[in-house]
Amino acid sequence: MKVVTAEEMRIIDKKTIEEYSIPGVVLMERAGLAVASRIKEIFGRKKVNVVSGSGNNGGDGFVVARNLHKEGWDVKVFLTARPEDLKGDALLQYKGAIKFGVNISPIKELLTHHSSLITKHSIFVDALLGTGLSKNVTGMLSEVISLLNKSNIPIISVDIPSGISSDTGQVMGEAVKADYTVTFGLPKRGHLLYPGAQCSGKLFIEDIGFPEELLRSDKLKVELLMKNDVSPLLPERQRYSHKGDYGHVLIVAGSRGKTGAAFMAAKACLRSGAGLVTIGIPESLADIFQSRVTEEMTLILPDKGDGTLSEKASKVILNFLNEKADVIAIGPGIGVSADTRKIVETLIRHCVSPLVIDADGINSLKGVKEVFSKSEAPIILTPHPGEMARLLNPLTPLFTKGRDRLATRGQRGITVRIPDIEKDRINVAFSFAKKTRTYLVLKGVPTIIAGPDGRAYINSTGNPGMASAGTGDVLTGMISGFLSQGVTPLNASLLGVYMHGLAGDIAASEKGEHSLIATDIMDKIPNAFHSLSHE
Repeated sequence: MKVVTAEEMRIIDKKTIEEYSIPGVVLMERAGLAVASRIKEIFGRKKVNVVSGSGNNGGDGFVVARNLHKEGWDVKVFLTARPEDLKGDALLQYKGAIKFGVNISPIKELLTHHSSLITKHSIFVDALLGTGLSKNVTGMLSEVISLLNKSNIPIISVDIPSGISSDTGQVMGEAVKADYTVTFGLPKRGHLLYPGAQCSGKLFIEDIGFPEELLRSDKLKVELLMKNDVSPLLPERQRYSHKGDYGHVLIVAGSRGKTGAAFMAAKACLRSGAGLVTIGIPESLADIFQSRVTEEMTLILPDKGDGTLSEKASKVILNFLNEKADVIAIGPGIGVSADTRKIVETLIRHCVSPLVIDADGINSLKGVKEVFSKSEAPIILTPHPGEMARLLNPLTPLFTKGRDRLATRGQRGITVRIPDIEKDRINVAFSFAKKTRTYLVLKGVPTIIAGPDGRAYINSTGNPGMASAGTGDVLTGMISGFLSQGVTPLNASLLGVYMHGLAGDIAASEKGEHSLIATDIMDKIPNAFHSLSHE
């Protein structure tokens, strides 16, 4: 399903009216009726307070009020504008509501007498601002939104919670915290990006008559990744086949104190269908690895004697790739040093097999994103926001304190910070993937997958329990496993991310979110396959 910005939705609306001859007032009527229908379905008969603004969102609110009033509901509308300031379709719907006897009062009445107007049997319909918001909410509107949020009664928002940016999901000064949101045609980015997703509550997407060719246009570059998108991407398993048909993955991972990352990535890779998996390991840790591997094989790599890889490992890795492996993943638990940086850069320059870079592989490239232009192989990067910031900024520190600020060391020269990435996840992913010609999996809530063709996908699976050590290593293994089976880099990323989240959801349904750990997710990969391949 496509996901749109406010401007993209405005164009769809305009073309529907001008090119398909469906009047705007008809679309408004259908939108209001859709909201009224959901209210009747969810709440039954209650007292309804509709808070309407002066624009088309307010016009939708008038339709809601008229429809419910006509069916005998106790309805009152509070208008934030003067009636004489209403225009176009909103004015027509205002006049219709008045003709039908709907009680419409100035917003001042709600602000002044709210204690007597709001009862436990009430609901609020938020029809204040809609998707066109471009500046922070202040003054009287901020006061109204605050009142709605403090009312402790259900709120249903029309199109998008007032005060949420349709394009980024950010709170614009003050925002309604809705229990339900009814939107039209397509979801907006702000419904799916946080904090907008949380403010939207349960989202309903209603068909009000927009032409399908507009809703599916190739000009719309962002999609919500759903089960029906991912199921067809699953690689087939031929009855007459052997392990060599499903690829050989080399996973360069692990260092002293971080061997678990290698084991989780390797096991997840096998669970995802790879035929063979070899773990490239530091020589001084060989005994540790040999005592734990079962289905996996090992490749001994030169190290510096301290459990971390030596630059000399580059040649061994490249030789192994040329002779045996089809895919390489590097990064989980390898540590960060001058040697690991040289190894990763060498692989980017000389590797011809698909390359997945994660964790310390990304950290080793801090501030040197230009190196990707020298690669002939498809590259998938899987950073979390902190790793993304380090990749974009040469002086970003390796460790952060909290989600909203970087550590004080190395602040000079930083141009993109973690909060900047979180506020604009889609455009950050878009820009990086296009400029570097890579496939970017920007992990987080929600995970964004972007390709060099200028398209991006918002993942719909996953839960807070997955915010746990090692889950990223599992994802790296899964993406690598799909690559080894001949799945394209983009589709391997989509499959890996969606199924990773799905396995996490299945695990959370059994163990709860608080107790979830990475190996729980790995154990549920088979269940995720079963869920995708069976209706």
